[in-house]
Amino acid sequence: MPTWLKALLIISLCVVLLIIGAVGLGAYWFTKHKDELLKSAQSARAEGVELGRKTDNQGCLSEALRRHREHPGFSDAIANNLFLNGCLDASRPTTGFCDGVPRSTEFIESTRWAVRKCTEENLSDSYCGQIFTQVQKYCDTHREETK
Repeated sequence: MPTWLKALLIISLCVVLLIIGAVGLGAYWFTKHKDELLKSAQSARAEGVELGRKTDNQGCLSEALRRHREHPGFSDAIANNLFLNGCLDASRPTTGFCDGVPRSTEFIESTRWAVRKCTEENLSDSYCGQIFTQVQKYCDTHREETK
């Protein structure tokens, strides 16, 4: 067997072992932290529902955008999405809130719309679009309910 092939096999084996190790560490970390993650998720949604009872759709979106500006990280984005989802579900309708919001099935237009909305909000991070995905989901559901 040529030397280059041995080296390639060794490198490939090392990469596979690293991937297995990373997956194993991720699974271990998740099992150790799943309870706190679940509590955090439930808390974020409950906060959203609480605010939603006191405001309208636009108030929910404004608060979610404010929170996102303060904490734009990955785990914060997840909590913010849960917050916004709960808030929108519990809030009063805002006239025209869903006007111009494309359906979730309109993939290209959805992406363009989310990018445009993030730009309008002066947000350029990779998690901003998720906020508007929650708006889109709410509007899709709302459209179905009003049929």
